[in-house]
Parts: sequence; structure tokens; C-alpha cells
Amino acid sequence: MHITPFSGYGLGLRKEHYRNFLEGQVAVDFVEVISENFMVAGGQPRHILRQVRERHPVILHGVSMSIGSFDGLRADYLQRLKALADEIEPLFVSDHLSWSRLGGFNSHDLLPLPFSEEALDVVCANIHQAQDALGRAMLFENPSTYLAFDGDMNEWDFLREMSRRTGCGLLLDVNNIYVSASNNGISTADYIAGIPYEAVRQIHLAGHSQGEDLLIDTHDSPVAQEVWKLYSQVMAKVGPVATMIERDDHIPPLSELMAELSIARQLGQLRAWERKLKEAA
Repeated sequence: MHITPFSGYGLGLRKEHYRNFLEGQVAVDFVEVISENFMVAGGQPRHILRQVRERHPVILHGVSMSIGSFDGLRADYLQRLKALADEIEPLFVSDHLSWSRLGGFNSHDLLPLPFSEEALDVVCANIHQAQDALGRAMLFENPSTYLAFDGDMNEWDFLREMSRRTGCGLLLDVNNIYVSASNNGISTADYIAGIPYEAVRQIHLAGHSQGEDLLIDTHDSPVAQEVWKLYSQVMAKVGPVATMIERDDHIPPLSELMAELSIARQLGQLRAWERKLKEAA
């Protein structure tokens, strides 16, 4: 399975901005939606997503596949996701490197995994199951973490081996790198240097909040200056990717998100020109 690269800049589509996207011309290259919002009865209206899809490419981003679950994935979930993907024909289908469900328990949160060989075996088996069911390769997002387990490898080596074994791509959340590194005493320089950039197909940018002792990945504020710096370093190394601003709470007017997206676009284009100059030298 091959994931064709896509180069562009987009936003997470939230209901506060439906009218903007349906009635006007929004200067984005794609939008991303939460898959589960359109997979269940009583969820957000599928006809709106179809109308937006007529104007913009769509990425389906899941939050409850639970790719780290030891007892495998839910067949009914995969069937509903496949039906949505077949209808929308998305650019990418993605989810998180995390777990939330085991048996009858569902945390409704993205829980961390140890970066161990045992966990890697479980994750890769589940990715194969998901990709076979969907008939396409997926992207998986690096997590934001608030504690660190003893493991056999660091996070970026886990991501590299996961992608190598399964053919999945990576959704690189730059804010999550900063949050996890700060919370767990990891070097962002080591992380940036170790990323398997050949597998990266999408980048998320978001804001975070300061908790009592830790940074919290809240997606309720503008992208922090430190995250912009990391993004600039990433864009100096990565090939064509889909970059987006992610906001899930305290949703501002669309103009504010477009201003942030303009920063991402300018930094990305600058780094692309720098790469071309180096290649030509």
C-alpha cells in the first residue's frame, strides 16, 4: 500500500465554521474532520461533509480506533469507518498511536503505550488489521504524553519501526513533540533528528496549556512560539506534506485560524526554497 504525498495547508473543520465553508471561498488546500463525528447515528450531518468535500479534499482523523489495544480492533468500528471513507474518498485516514479500549472498558481518552517490543508487536498487528479492512494505508499520530514507561526504545525509533513493518505513514504532531519532551525530559533536538521523515505525510500544529506540573495538549489556544520554532526545523527536513492548524476548544473566528495558517504556509515555503537551493548548489 502506497500513500501518495500531498503538499498543502488546511484547517480542522469544526461546526462553528460550517457556514464559512459552505457559503464562501475559504483559501485552504484541504480540511480535516474527526471521523467518529460522522460515523454514528445522531452525529454531525453527513450531507454537510459531502458538500464540503465537493469544494475541498478531506482528511478523516480518528480518535477511538485504539490501535494499542491488546485484544485487537473492533470489526464494527472498522466497517463503519470504511463506509465513511468509501463515501468521502479522503486524502488520508489517520488515528493516534495510543489505546483507549480493552474488553468492555473505554477510557474515552488517548492513553500512552510503552515503547517496547511487545507493544510494537501489538500495534503492528492492529495496523495490519485496520489497513486490510480499509483497503488503504493509514497515518498514525505521535502522542502527547504525561508520563514515561520503561521501554526497549525511544519514541522516534518506535515510530520508524512501526512504519517500516506496516507501511503506514506518520502524522507528525509538532505540538505533541514539544509537550511530551517537556513533560518527560526528552531532548527535542534528539527527537527532531530521529524522525523518519520519509514516512511523514501530514503535520499537525496546535496550542497547549500549562497545568500545575505539566503541559497539557488542550488544542484551545494559538500555536506557541516554541512550537513554531520546532515546525520550522521539521519543514527544513521533510518532503511534501499536508500541514494544518488544529483547534478543538475556544474556537475563534475563522480569520484568526487563517492568520495562523498563513504563518505555517510562509515558514513551509521558505524552508522548501532553502532545500531547493541546497540541492542545486
